[in-house]
Amino acid sequence: MFADGYANAAMGPVLTILSREDLYGAWLKGGERNKSLLSAMVFAGVPRSPTAFGWISDKVGRKFAMFLCTAIIFVFSILAACSAGPTPQVLINCLIAFRFFLGIGLGGEYPSGSVAAAEATEHGSVNKKKQQRLFIWATNSQLDLAFTIAWLVALALYKIFGDNHLRAVWRGTLLLGAIPPLLLLIARMFMDEPDAYKKNSMRHVRIPYWLIIKRYWLKLAAVSIVWFIYNWVTFPFGIYSGIITEKAVGENATLYQTLAWGALVNSFYVPGTIVGSFISDFIGPKYTMMFGLCMQAIFGFAMSGAYNKLTEGSVAGFAVMYGLFLAFGEVGPGNNLGLLASKSVGPTAARGQLYGIAAAVGKTGAFIGTYTFPYIQKSMDKRSQYLSDTGLFWIGSALAIFSATVTFFGVHNIKPDHMIEEDAAFREYLAAHGFDVSQIGEPGHRDGDVGVEGAVVRDADVYEQETKH
Repeated sequence: MFADGYANAAMGPVLTILSREDLYGAWLKGGERNKSLLSAMVFAGVPRSPTAFGWISDKVGRKFAMFLCTAIIFVFSILAACSAGPTPQVLINCLIAFRFFLGIGLGGEYPSGSVAAAEATEHGSVNKKKQQRLFIWATNSQLDLAFTIAWLVALALYKIFGDNHLRAVWRGTLLLGAIPPLLLLIARMFMDEPDAYKKNSMRHVRIPYWLIIKRYWLKLAAVSIVWFIYNWVTFPFGIYSGIITEKAVGENATLYQTLAWGALVNSFYVPGTIVGSFISDFIGPKYTMMFGLCMQAIFGFAMSGAYNKLTEGSVAGFAVMYGLFLAFGEVGPGNNLGLLASKSVGPTAARGQLYGIAAAVGKTGAFIGTYTFPYIQKSMDKRSQYLSDTGLFWIGSALAIFSATVTFFGVHNIKPDHMIEEDAAFREYLAAHGFDVSQIGEPGHRDGDVGVEGAVVRDADVYEQETKH
């Protein structure tokens, strides 16, 4: 998740550098299409992979899916940093293309890595009062930390290389994103499948998709809608935070000031996700998500109404309000969307695929948001300066209220060990509809099988044949 977050967020400072200095001629100045494609193309690749990798995660295994995703992220992080061409536009086209393929690897992490993390939190050795926060720390907290680190890396490289070597700054920022997946490639060679997957997977039996859809479609639809809206708002605000703060700081701000304010604003993600993780264990993911959305709306409306006062003389007030706007987004949907998608919208047997559908819908929102962001901003610029400065926050706050409403009516709150209980209820549901549940799980881990723990084998001959197969 850290590798995922860094690869996503690195384009923020890179775009700020390219937009500010216009290194390669006039390709970016006034060219909203190039700017939109460069920032959004990674999200165009993401929606195509969660459903495919969700199937791989369910039918082949969590380990293989995660290993493949990591390899893709590693390769295309390097290629993106090495983008080149005979003309500036060809170079940008290469960067856009490599970001697209990078998005395929990033999208595959959601239905494999997040699902594996969720299943690990309900292991018998995990404290029931800490299950939700442990999942959040392993997933969304790493994403948020990476957003801050990406800006700090760009800031450090800028201090090292200076204005005369900005190519080294943006290329180095992207290239360093290959280090986390390289370490993961080594670590994931030695990982094992989660126990919940071994016991409840349907690798060797047909998955009854129609029965699954009838049971889980409403939960899946609600989580997908909220995820779409959240990503539509959050990713553009994160990626374009340098451009947004530059408007508040003023036209004469140095590149160092812009990068530093961008790093400060993104750092608010981290306390938001950490504090919110404890709230999720205390009142449950559903109500924590509603609380975060409502608070985000309040701060967004307040920031819009008081924009002129917040930016008079010093930008500190604006940066704090903007940071709190982002932080409450992490307290609510940032922390809990992935948690609810992994734990509440389906059983272990199809968890990767259902999570993949929700993630694909969410990342489609990220693509649409990042692609349309410059056009919306340009349209508001033509109307009035006030609307240009505050319009996006009005939109984001209104969508937060709508998301809270959808959450209230469509999302089910979950308790500790929810997946264990849901897997048991799902078996009963299948049996009631005439489905043979005896083949659910890996050989040696099915109910009644021996496995390594010495339970009674239901049929030794069948077990032996399955093991050989």
